[in-house]
Amino acid sequence: MAALIEDYALVSDLQTGPLISRGGSVDWLCFPRFDAPSVFSRIVGSDEHGRWLLAPSEPGAVVDDRHYVDSTFVLQTIWNTATGSVLVTDFMPLGDRGSSLVRRVTGLSGRVEMRQELRIRPGYATVLPWVSRVRDSGPTATPVLLAMAGPDALALRGPHLPQAYAHGHEGKFLISHGETVDFELTWFPSHRPLPAATDVDAALEEATEYWSRWGSHCRQDGAYGGAVKRSLLVLRALTHLETGGIVAAPTTSLPEDFGGTRNWDYRYCWLRDAALTLESMLTHGYETEALQWRNWLLRALAGDPEQMQIMYGVGGERELPERELDHLPGYEDSRPVRIGNAAVSQFQADVVGEVMVALERLRMAGGKEDHFSWALQRALLGFVEKHFDDKDFGLWEMRGDAQYFTHSRVMMWAAFNSGIRAVQIHGLHGDARKWEHLRDRLREEIMREGFDRSIDSFTQTYGGRQTDAALLVMPQVGFLPYGDKHMLGTVARLEQELLTDDGLLLRYRTESGVDGLEPGEHPFLACSFWLVEQYARTGRHMEAKTLMDKLVGLANDLGLLSEEYATDEKRMAGNYPQAFSHLTLVRAADAMHGVDRLSLAVDSLQFSDTTREGPGPE
Repeated sequence: MAALIEDYALVSDLQTGPLISRGGSVDWLCFPRFDAPSVFSRIVGSDEHGRWLLAPSEPGAVVDDRHYVDSTFVLQTIWNTATGSVLVTDFMPLGDRGSSLVRRVTGLSGRVEMRQELRIRPGYATVLPWVSRVRDSGPTATPVLLAMAGPDALALRGPHLPQAYAHGHEGKFLISHGETVDFELTWFPSHRPLPAATDVDAALEEATEYWSRWGSHCRQDGAYGGAVKRSLLVLRALTHLETGGIVAAPTTSLPEDFGGTRNWDYRYCWLRDAALTLESMLTHGYETEALQWRNWLLRALAGDPEQMQIMYGVGGERELPERELDHLPGYEDSRPVRIGNAAVSQFQADVVGEVMVALERLRMAGGKEDHFSWALQRALLGFVEKHFDDKDFGLWEMRGDAQYFTHSRVMMWAAFNSGIRAVQIHGLHGDARKWEHLRDRLREEIMREGFDRSIDSFTQTYGGRQTDAALLVMPQVGFLPYGDKHMLGTVARLEQELLTDDGLLLRYRTESGVDGLEPGEHPFLACSFWLVEQYARTGRHMEAKTLMDKLVGLANDLGLLSEEYATDEKRMAGNYPQAFSHLTLVRAADAMHGVDRLSLAVDSLQFSDTTREGPGPE
């Protein structure tokens, strides 16, 4: 059985992100990329579906401490046993040397027997690899455990390689005070030669220095500065080094409802997440990363706007077909386990607004548009105009019928508003008069169709009476002030309808059937962070602080947050760690700290003209 979600730690090489349980088991790992097939799938299966355990063999061994080294993703776990103590350091080397996971065991006191269990199962545990022992080509010619399966090869190096046992490999070894033992698991294409072993000391120093240096640039010293820094580090860890694509989470099918069917694959790049990440990075001192995310957005969106998707693969891939893995029992029997995501083909009318708002804030920070970036934004506004009267599936990717979602219509308003500002404030070329007409039509429509006077609240959909936490985004994009009477009435309704007894906010009432799924889910952490921001911006400071303290307190010992929190069971739910939760934590902390989200931005950014070759479409 997999561990509790909050018991997992993330490590990253900016290409993929394995999850390591508090008990020392690597239960999820996709090589060589976040969205590649897994080689360890125990988190959604059993021991037989792949894992790499490294821990003391004594049943009574306990974890005395677990932490990241400073502002890094170098994980250290201290184990105490009856015979001594050991330190296990887990990390992934950075750079272009390939993709590998290193596990270092250091004896701290006494003598400890360690147990190792390795079950490699490529292809989401559909393949049993051919495993053999070979000799390293280096001068020492040390033994290597080599696993081959189609295009994938994995090599385990170390002085105490486990022995074959029951379709896996197991072994034990002793480690005494002052001794150090290193293991490295390396993925490489099976048609290539075995890569050289990593210099573990140098790689550890390099990884520690990289993450520490990156974290030191964070601009936030408020009461929640530590949580903000860790959240920004998580966003960086979920970003592919070369492509700049940020995945929503490194996992698939961790359930929103334990034992239920709300299990989705989040190992892809949502335009919405990329846009929000761009803004957070710019605000907190990461101008280079803001440019990287901006360029990923533009590359992903390049082409005919009619072919725009809400999400893409890490490299911008468009084909993400959803299918179910029936051979995997799921996390705590939550079936089905899905890979791919059918929402890729949905029309979500809010997405262009998210992108346009983020790029507008870059302009306000001094960013300069080039011939490609602004032409593409004009084309996106043309797409919004063309689909002005179309219903959509909303921010939450409903699997029911398309509707007029109020939040989506607001984000369409925001898209046109950003275009108008680009012309009027920044002097860019565009039909501002037409966009003003469309923007004003939307505003009138939203106030008429999206606000129900009988309940004094905006509603989730036109003509409906349900509310939706996404309505809290309205003042964030300038549709109304935070303290506008319509917003205050909406907040009161949200508190009445969606606030749980534990003070956390649901997205919407799933019992309504609007999403086409069986009812049942837990409070969505991003929604509660939005509520913190709303409270902070309207003078409800004590309520904002109480809720913010509660939310930050839900993070695990490493500062990681999942998608949802099961208040009745006091545990995390949903995919993990979740970029959206960490993004909204940053926004809420900024609101609590009184940060103007533009005042910290770099004064002058000059975008390079290297995002594409040749002239763009007019």
